[in-house]
Amino acid sequence: MRASSNLKAILDERNISIQQFARDTGLKFETLRRLYNDDTKQFQRDTIGRVCEVLDVGIDELIVLIDEDKE
Repeated sequence: MRASSNLKAILDERNISIQQFARDTGLKFETLRRLYNDDTKQFQRDTIGRVCEVLDVGIDELIVLIDEDKE
């Protein structure tokens, strides 16, 4: 099992670009790009908290567990 970011699906569903989301959150574009592309190695608490707050989602909607054996 591994933790995976669901940010791409959420932003795509809401038709929000990463650039717009960076402006909305005040977070760095590169930080959000890594989260969007599921390339981040660590989930920073402040970043996750801000993303959840702005999107009005729970952490369980943003970060999901993936069973790598079933992929």
